[in-house]
Amino acid sequence: MKALVKTEAGPGLSLTEVPDPVPGPDEVLLRVLRTGICGTDLHIDSWDEWSQRSIKPPLVLGHEFVGEVVAIGAAVSRVAVGDLVSGEGHLVCGRCRNCRAGRRHLCVNTRGLGVHRDGAFAEFVTLPEQNAWVHQHKVDLDVAAIFDPFGNAVHTALAFPVFGEDVLITGAGPIGLMAAAVARHAGARHVVITDVSEYRLELARKLGVDLALNVRGVSIAEVQKQLNMVEGFDIGMEMSGQPVALRDMITNMTHGGRIAMLGLPAAEFPVDWGNVVLKMLTIRGIYGREMFETWYSMSVLLQGGLDLTPVITHKFPAAEYEQAFATARGGQCGKVILDWEA
Repeated sequence: MKALVKTEAGPGLSLTEVPDPVPGPDEVLLRVLRTGICGTDLHIDSWDEWSQRSIKPPLVLGHEFVGEVVAIGAAVSRVAVGDLVSGEGHLVCGRCRNCRAGRRHLCVNTRGLGVHRDGAFAEFVTLPEQNAWVHQHKVDLDVAAIFDPFGNAVHTALAFPVFGEDVLITGAGPIGLMAAAVARHAGARHVVITDVSEYRLELARKLGVDLALNVRGVSIAEVQKQLNMVEGFDIGMEMSGQPVALRDMITNMTHGGRIAMLGLPAAEFPVDWGNVVLKMLTIRGIYGREMFETWYSMSVLLQGGLDLTPVITHKFPAAEYEQAFATARGGQCGKVILDWEA
């Protein structure tokens, strides 16, 4: 089969022929239909310091995908040939304290599809049955391909109740955009999103946020005045990983405010912990998705009319992966999709 592979240490990827995968007893074999390009894939492509520490070539990339089940292992009982499946890319051990307690998203032995084991940038991929999310209702294939990052957005956006609250989101990348759409759909009073990319801020406006703010020209404090807010934001969602974004967020939170932090900083940075203490703020780290409560929420949100299609801005045949990766890296885009049927 054809697959997009990190064949050796160093920058670049190769679309090449590799052996077809064979499902184990508790695995399903999927014919891949669509995949989404993630920041992790860009890191592996460029072979940065994180990739050099974490990746062992040769490796098939990709963990955002949707596919059709074409074969099942002998022990598989709940997934059938013909099912349309999105994949949970965090592979957990099932034996640690958190797994045994039903908190699989906190597994200390988590391995990543397309990071520690061959992934979905290929014509076929195998996946443990327990990681297969079968779509029971009609769903757009491009949207189904990005259930993984959509799950990150939902996990963050629903970490704290947002109904009737004033919400600040820092970072209008694809996950930040999806979190804004979820917060709006879930009944937030005001949704404000910040970034420095006018392209992505315009996407946020299409998703119905109250204000999409370029922080190069306008401060968050000024926005509070525009919205007649007097005490600060109730809920914060930090999606950028930028130190200044978290600092500004803390400054503009109300007393007792709650922050869900998904953005991963590149390095340590100072925080005004005195402000956190005096305001009695709660800061919660978010990683991945709750397995599988978040997945239920995602499907229900889509069934309830949430529209994610504005977030998907570019789609390429898999053979045009170089252009697709360049587009994703350039930043003048939302979510970029690879079509493995084209």
